[in-house]
Formats: sequence, C-alpha cells, structure tokens
Amino acid sequence: TTTSNPVSPTSILFARGVIARLACWPALRIAVDQAWGGPESAEKRTWFASVIVDAFEEQDPSPDDQYIEEMLLQMMEDEFTANLEDGSAEIIAKDVVRLWEDIHAGKQDLVVRFEQQAEKLKGKTPQVQEEVGSGSESEDDEDGEEDDSDEAPQLTDSGERSAKPEPQVDEDGFTLVQGKGKGRR
Repeated sequence: TTTSNPVSPTSILFARGVIARLACWPALRIAVDQAWGGPESAEKRTWFASVIVDAFEEQDPSPDDQYIEEMLLQMMEDEFTANLEDGSAEIIAKDVVRLWEDIHAGKQDLVVRFEQQAEKLKGKTPQVQEEVGSGSESEDDEDGEEDDSDEAPQLTDSGERSAKPEPQVDEDGFTLVQGKGKGRR
C-alpha cells in the first residue's frame, strides 16, 4: 500500500496518444501557430491534453465522444476565441474515445499512428483552410445548417445593408428619392 499513485503505463500511453492526436488537429494547429491564445498558445494545447486525460482517468463510466466534443469546443472558444463549426471536434472526440478503448484492450497501433502523423507535421506551418477560422462567418459554408439559425439572418441582414436600399414607393405610385445622408430610416 503506497500513498502515491504511480502513473500506469496505459495512462502514459493514452496521454501520448491524446497529445499526438491534438497535434494533428488543423484547427488547434492554426490557433497555436497564429497565437490566438496569446504567447502561451502552445502550453494551452498541452493543457487541453491533460484535461482530456484527467476526464478519462477520473470519470466512471468514461466520457463519451459527445462529452469530449463539447469539452474541445468549449476549450477552443475559451482559450483561443475560436468558434468551430467544421465538425473537426467531433472527429477528434471519436478518435480520443477509440484511443482510450484500444489502449485498455491492449492495442497500441492507434497511438503509434497518431504519433507518426504528428511527427510528420512538426515544424510545418499549418495551412489555413476555409473550414477553420477564428470567426463563425468563415465556417458557415461547410455545414452550418445545424444550430446557427440565429446567425443566418445576421449574414443576409448585413449583406442587405451594404447593398442599395429597396426603392420606396408611396401610395400614388411615385418612387421616393432617398439621400445618402446618415439620417436614413
């Protein structure tokens, strides 16, 4: 009976896999590369991994992919002010859950694969893609039909404001001429 809990080999393996998987996540790579989280952006990526590992180590039953996806989205928003709607957090979450299950079944191939992918990406500048960005407008094209019903009108609304105003016709059928002043209603 020892008072300190030694870290188990499965925990170490899982942590390695999570760190490697997060290192391959384009959204997080760009956020770290562009320092969206300030000068300690790289440390935040490591912290993400530790929070995820702790969740699996401490919760019984272990978290499901939806829980991990919500956690990832919340951390990206809190730490990098990145509102992701590209579905990538869901993929990462499913990979992390599969990683946990594989390791506890004695399989290490997923850890090895993620570490190899992360190694290939080391030192390379992440390519900014349309589905990854710090603002929600750039992601609405991908699969924005889910929960952003309140955002879609804003996009069309702002687009209409920048375009010419609709001509106003009075009850006699005359088109009203509108000035370009600030007092337009």
